[in-house]
Amino acid sequence: MNWVKAVSQERFPEGARDVMKLGDREILLIHERGKIYAVDNVCPHMGQRLEEAEMTDDGFIVCPRHRSTFDLLTGEVKAWAPWPPGVGRVLGLFSKAKPLPVLDTRVEEGAIWVAVE
Repeated sequence: MNWVKAVSQERFPEGARDVMKLGDREILLIHERGKIYAVDNVCPHMGQRLEEAEMTDDGFIVCPRHRSTFDLLTGEVKAWAPWPPGVGRVLGLFSKAKPLPVLDTRVEEGAIWVAVE
């Protein structure tokens, strides 16, 4: 695993979000509730970009298209394509539930670092 310097800590305050290319991946970096999260910027359901996704109070990210919901710490699926009602469940059948890829982060030497393969 390689640690890549993503951004200066002072340039990434609480509430910040940024999409960046790290290696061959597009990563969404989020600073929320005192924690730095790094996830792939696409929903594993149908590839919707996640930079405009909602965050829940309990640490989940909700895809704006079909409201698939993932735990930001683990990537675990909490809801798979529940929207729109009825139709979303059918759409969810077209692809098996997959976790959201998450990457480890750390704050060190005044910078935010992300672990990439």
